[in-house]
Amino acid sequence: MTTPNTIEPWLREILRCPKCHAEVRDDTGPTGGPELVCTGADCGLAYRVDDGIPVMLVDEARPPST
Repeated sequence: MTTPNTIEPWLREILRCPKCHAEVRDDTGPTGGPELVCTGADCGLAYRVDDGIPVMLVDEARPPST
């Protein structure tokens, strides 16, 4: 069973960054909420997770921390 901020395992396996198509890894955002971060060397966008649903929109992604 998953909690409200957990992504279903079957969905987590198929998610890829919509910008560069690299795999994404689980992380925690600056506000403490869950997010998925692109593992692509030239990308690194962070996508928030709202109530267990990943928001995989490039326009709403957080740029990588420098």
